[in-house]
Amino acid sequence: MRWTVVLIFGQRIVQKVVMVKQRGHIALITPAAPGSRAGNRATASRWAGLLRPLGYRVSIHLSEDAPTGRAPDLILALHAWRSHAAVLAWRRAHPDSPLVVVLTGTDVYRFQVSEPETVYASLDAADALIGLHDCLEEDLPERYWPKLHVVHQSAEPLPPGVPQAVRRTVDILVAGHLREEKDSLRAAMAVRDLPLDSRLRVVQLGGALSEDWAEAAEDEARRNPRYRWLGDQPRWRVRQWMGRARAMVISSRVEGGANVVSEACVAGLPIIASDIAGNRGLLGEDYVGYYPMGNTVALRECLLRIERDPVWWRRLRDQVLARAPLFRPEAEQRALGKIIERVLSA
Repeated sequence: MRWTVVLIFGQRIVQKVVMVKQRGHIALITPAAPGSRAGNRATASRWAGLLRPLGYRVSIHLSEDAPTGRAPDLILALHAWRSHAAVLAWRRAHPDSPLVVVLTGTDVYRFQVSEPETVYASLDAADALIGLHDCLEEDLPERYWPKLHVVHQSAEPLPPGVPQAVRRTVDILVAGHLREEKDSLRAAMAVRDLPLDSRLRVVQLGGALSEDWAEAAEDEARRNPRYRWLGDQPRWRVRQWMGRARAMVISSRVEGGANVVSEACVAGLPIIASDIAGNRGLLGEDYVGYYPMGNTVALRECLLRIERDPVWWRRLRDQVLARAPLFRPEAEQRALGKIIERVLSA
């Protein structure tokens, strides 16, 4: 494979030919359609962009697409449950192509319980499994541990010049679609009935995945003057709010390795997180910003401490910044490339 890079110096154009070894074709399967803001689509697009510079030709397919054409050198399927039919179809069509299945939070913490036969059939078919946080073995049957590898999702640093002005409110950011797994209104509940001198405010970004959730968020905003729901927002707007906020709340009941945690760490934004495996697997066991999942009183105490205890806030910031190198794009590319190379060589 030959790539041409065009370098422009003033009025002079220089062409440089870069040789990249062709490593093979990867068929990347995702349940999320183009244009979707779902995490699976974002992961598919980002991984394609990371793998192509390594010399792989990556084609992205929807889960419902029938396998056609020449066999790929490797099949990479996102979501064991949602892509289950595709996993089996691609495996039957191309039995000699290695298969890697990526586990999401709903695979492990919802569908493994409600539909274990479907999830385990996908895991059994796979030659390797990829998880997105370091504590996945706590919730996965031991027979799958030898197949399991970890890739931390990456994030880009915030651009220079993101506003950090002194604000009348101490904004706490919640980012993610409103749904049961995220315990999405927990932060809003935590700032009800605060002392009058508190400047805390919760700003929530993310679309509601049902009418019930939309109605609940709208009702909360009407009743709770410390809560704003801004709905679904483009990524640049979420990153802008990361630069403005004092901290972020990750209140999930279950989590497979949220990319928003990576983004907050790289941005140096302190996190208050529910004490669950999916958060501990990204932030580390010694992180001091955990609260018991679902405990509104404990979360309220953490948020008041964010506002009133600058030493503790700086400690949280230092801890997330210490984790940031794990979430650099080059680290994600290196981990992903190593796994694929190992599977192909085997």
